[in-house]
Amino acid sequence: MKVNHTLPFDASLLRINFSLRQIEEIATSTSQRSTVKGANKIAWALKALMLTDLTTLAGDDTAANVRRLCVRACLPFEPQIFGKCFESKLLLDIHCAAVCVYPARVADAHKALQQYGKVETINIAAVATGFPTGQYGLKSRLQEIEDAINAGATEIDIVINRQLALIGNWQGVYDEVVMMRKACGERAHLKTILAIGELGSMENVYKASMVCMLAGADFIKTSTGKEAVNATLPVGLVMIYAIQEFRRRTGVIVGLKPAGGVRTTDDAIAWMTLVKETLGMHWLQPELFRFGASGLLDDIEKVVRQGIAQMQQV
Repeated sequence: MKVNHTLPFDASLLRINFSLRQIEEIATSTSQRSTVKGANKIAWALKALMLTDLTTLAGDDTAANVRRLCVRACLPFEPQIFGKCFESKLLLDIHCAAVCVYPARVADAHKALQQYGKVETINIAAVATGFPTGQYGLKSRLQEIEDAINAGATEIDIVINRQLALIGNWQGVYDEVVMMRKACGERAHLKTILAIGELGSMENVYKASMVCMLAGADFIKTSTGKEAVNATLPVGLVMIYAIQEFRRRTGVIVGLKPAGGVRTTDDAIAWMTLVKETLGMHWLQPELFRFGASGLLDDIEKVVRQGIAQMQQV
């Protein structure tokens, strides 16, 4: 497994100066340009599906509902739905990028994906390190990573220590994430959740992004989905600026994962348009871009079914 590695802490990468008004204007303009219709919308919807980490993070999760989640991630549509609109062999590629569950449910997800022959093609992401608050001892947070990987997780979505970020102790944030990177080793990709709704400012979002990337993150992720404010396009643009600058300064490529608040196909298309216009079309692949969502697939399914029905009537 190819993973990013820790780089030395460099405070010069945390210097930032940008206009919040300009960021909001760019995000609004991007959203207005993201409208698509007809067959194009079906194609964008299916692309969004293949970039989705299908998620269940409820207190009443059981082996049964995790299995249902995995089946849906593997087989989101019945083969006959596409009729003559698409080649049948394309159905093999139409599945979610990952399923995302609590560490205690990783073994259930692994068993289900194994039964469907998808354990090598659909990743198992586990939220860890005291998700969603991160208010646990460091030793227990690191142990949670180890337990999740041993159970079959191939991706670990950790939450950063927001209290360290809020007091400006970026070295402290870096040191903790370095230990989490070490716990993952080369056995799992590391996705760092910034919890942007609790960081207080866009400057802190940028700095948290940089610190996590220096510490060896493979992805930076907006939110846990449990905060009052989750993934928004302006925040995404700030994180993209950090990814671009980090790549320019270090040559290292880091992925982006908006999570929380991406509920409709139109939301997803707006995000994909933003990524396409800033990072490039090549970034729209599961190795570099994901959606963390539980309800997005419902809307994607509706859009695809309605679109195909209209095409077949022509």
